[in-house]
This record gives sequence, C-alpha cells and structure tokens, in this order.
Amino acid sequence: MPSLKDLRNRIASVKATQKITKAMQMVAAAKLRRAQLAAEAARPYAERMEKVLASLSSGLSGSKPLLLGGTGRDNVQLLVVCTAERGLCGAFNSSIVRLARDKALALMAQGKTVKILCVGKKGHDQLKRQFEKQIIDLIDLRGVRYLGFSDADVIGRKIIAMFNEGEFDVCTLFFSRFRSVILQIPTALQLIPAEFETAKGTHGPHAVYEYEPDEEAILSTLLPRNISVQVFRALLENAASEQGARMAAMDNATRNAGEMIKKQTLKYNRSRQAMITKELIEIISGAEAL
Repeated sequence: MPSLKDLRNRIASVKATQKITKAMQMVAAAKLRRAQLAAEAARPYAERMEKVLASLSSGLSGSKPLLLGGTGRDNVQLLVVCTAERGLCGAFNSSIVRLARDKALALMAQGKTVKILCVGKKGHDQLKRQFEKQIIDLIDLRGVRYLGFSDADVIGRKIIAMFNEGEFDVCTLFFSRFRSVILQIPTALQLIPAEFETAKGTHGPHAVYEYEPDEEAILSTLLPRNISVQVFRALLENAASEQGARMAAMDNATRNAGEMIKKQTLKYNRSRQAMITKELIEIISGAEAL
C-alpha cells in the first residue's frame, strides 16, 4: 500500500499534467479558428478549379494531356501522405496512416509497385516501420509557421517533376478533411490522372463554352496548378483537423486527469483517516493498560 507521501506526490504530478493539457487545449482552440477559416476559404477555389477542369476536359476532342489522361498504366503508384509534424492530437495521424497503409497493402497484393512521399514527420515515423523501402522522401514543414501556397507549390512541382521523369503512373493524395472539432474524415484524392468529383453524376443540359485559347492550351497551364491547389487545400484541411483533434484530445486528457485526482484524493483521505484511527486505538489501548 503506498504511503501518504507517495499519494501526495501522485496527486501533485497529475495536477501538473492537468495544467499542461488544459493549456494545450486553450492554445489549440485559439489556433483552430484561424486554421478553420483558412481551410473553408480554400474550398471554393479548389472546387471551382475542379469544375473548370471538368468542363475543359469534356470539350476535348483529341488526345488528353498526360496529367489528365495518365500514362495508360497503373503499375507504379505514388502515395503522398500528409500528416502533422507533432503528436498529442488523438487519432488524427494514425487514421490517415491507416488509410494509406490499407491502400499500399492492397496495391502490393495486386503486384503493383508502391512509392510513398511523406509530408509530415508523424506519418513518416509510423509508415517507416512497415514501408521503409517504399518511402522515397520526407518533406518536413516544422519550420513553417503559417502555411502558404508556396509551400504547397514546392510539393506540387516535385510531384510533377517525378511524373515527367516517368517515376510513377498514378498519384494519390492522403489527408484529413475537416468537418468539426470531433469529426475529421481521412480522405484519399487521386491527383494523377486527374479525377473530378464534380464531373461525376451530372445529368441534364449544361452550358457550352468557347475558350480562347483552346482547351489544350488552358489545360496545359491549369493542370499543373491544380495539383498545387489540391495539395494546398489538403495542407489547410490537415492544419484545421490537427488543431480540432488536439483540442478534443486535450479536453479528454484534462477530464481524465480530474477524475484521477478525485480518486487519488479519496484514497489519500481514507489512508490518512485509517492511520489516525490506528494511532488513536494505540493511545487508548496504552491508557487502559496503565
């Protein structure tokens, strides 16, 4: 049975931990608002970009650009896994890694070659245990305080350069879509060849546009930019999801610490009362003996 000093030390330790988790929760709540606004502001632009590209691609009469039509093969698959640089955010990182791991294992079971590009240290740390040979690079964003389009453009240009050099046939982006503080949705988005969700399931008449210059010239400019736009959107969604997940995780940790403090305090009081009762019994017994 632990002594009273041990119990006091435990209570003090848990209280110190509770202060830290409470502070982290408040910091995450403050950062969440900014990150959420940035993610919501990026969505209309990315969705509109998809609509424009879908409209342009539907009007093509000849062969499609490689970024749109692909190489015609799917033997080599590149998985771009975007996670956080830091932990203590619940299942945020592991849920993205789990989705990417399932995809990689399914592709490898089909005899495909899988390459993994990690954006974020936490995803890299988890994936290297099982896919160390498949990981080709790690893009570290720990030094970036506020995400900008230039950060995503570097990643987008790297993906396009690898594709132009024939290093892969299909590229899929993994990130977490922010829905609310308690709900972040792990998402897989195919970048190359481009797939447009807004183009699927459209029925009925639609407007016909004439473009100047022609569709091929516009697509040659917009398709590479679209990759950077989608990566930027994924990074912003991840930033909001990370703060939301951290806020929820630290709130749970603070509550758990409070419950632990109550239990340890009750245990301490019972032990202290038992010792006092024992001492009183010894005093009374000694007095009676005299």
